[in-house]
Amino acid sequence: MLNGKKILLCVTGGIAVYKVCALTSKLTQKGADVKVIMSESAMEFVNPLTFKALSKNEVYTDTFDEKDPKVIAHIDLADWADLILVAPATANVIGKIANGIADNMIITTLLAATSDVWIAPAMNVHMYDHPAVIKNINTLHDYGYRFINPGEGYLACGYVGKGRLEEPEMIVQHMEDYFSNNNKDKILTGTTVLVTAGPTREKIDPVRFISNHSSGKMGYSIAKKAMAYGADVILISGPTNLTPPKGAQVISVESAEEMYNAVMTYREEADIIIKTAAVSDYKPTIVYDHKVKKQSGPETIEFTRTQDILSELGKRKEQQILIGFAAETQNMAEYAMDKLKRKNADMIVANNVNRQDSGFGTDTNLVTMYKRDGTSIELPLLSKDEVAEKILEQAMQMKEAVQK
Repeated sequence: MLNGKKILLCVTGGIAVYKVCALTSKLTQKGADVKVIMSESAMEFVNPLTFKALSKNEVYTDTFDEKDPKVIAHIDLADWADLILVAPATANVIGKIANGIADNMIITTLLAATSDVWIAPAMNVHMYDHPAVIKNINTLHDYGYRFINPGEGYLACGYVGKGRLEEPEMIVQHMEDYFSNNNKDKILTGTTVLVTAGPTREKIDPVRFISNHSSGKMGYSIAKKAMAYGADVILISGPTNLTPPKGAQVISVESAEEMYNAVMTYREEADIIIKTAAVSDYKPTIVYDHKVKKQSGPETIEFTRTQDILSELGKRKEQQILIGFAAETQNMAEYAMDKLKRKNADMIVANNVNRQDSGFGTDTNLVTMYKRDGTSIELPLLSKDEVAEKILEQAMQMKEAVQK
């Protein structure tokens, strides 16, 4: 899958540079055409000659060192690449990319890139957990960058924890999977996919509401991947801070009732419906016109059930593929299979939201897909983009089975 693929490696200054040397060698052996840009700090660890020998290509180190007068190097490299990988990605470079600080050749190239960009962080465990780094990583996720999450183990600084650059063999495997998927990247052409995403908000008064911790990331990942697969996408989204994928038809809603009405309006247009939204099961029975003032003693709010969107879709389903989500804290398999049957869904994607690395607000998910035929597919911990790929592949297989 890598033969003839043009891969641009952006190498920044960390001890894990030595792993990128091995990665360059493995990619070249697989037939990839590899070019390398190195930051100044990266050259403190490895001489550019090493990458030149391994890649059989010139190595770029300076925005103003134009090796070919016919082109502007950082623009030419951005246009040339089929895939760009920043590895090892330090806290410094992640912050600069997130904030558009183009003070070296790597950042100027990335800002001009139109191909997919992957980030492979490597740093001290405490740096990786710093709020500024987390914020910058989330920003890049929202921009559409994909992350190869670091592993856990002994770090060069002496700590043991998360921060090790992923092993070259695994990065190569990720790239092979990526290009394999791109060979079938139009498998959903002619298909309309309706995705619900994010939380809902149920008003108590003009300044208060009840909601949940859903960030919308899973639904937006599915919408983005469905677009990449050639689908027409209808994204019905509760309040989030995410940027919708370009080209998707976006319907913004706030309450469970608004989401219900939007889904019922567009459901007949959809061939596949994937309901990731965390819709409130209850809403306040009374919504006050004015702010409720604080009073002495306890306050009681009466709630009323909201309409069950997935159940209603199941009742009205004909040839559509219907996929729901189940965020569980216990008895995941039992509850997911029960939900699958009660809601007349074709598949339920269940995840344990008790885990810190899975569920609301995280960039990864650990899910099991439960299907109507009684089988289940347990996935390892993956990025939400990777989970989206697996869900859509299953949806397409089910759609094809219905059409036969």
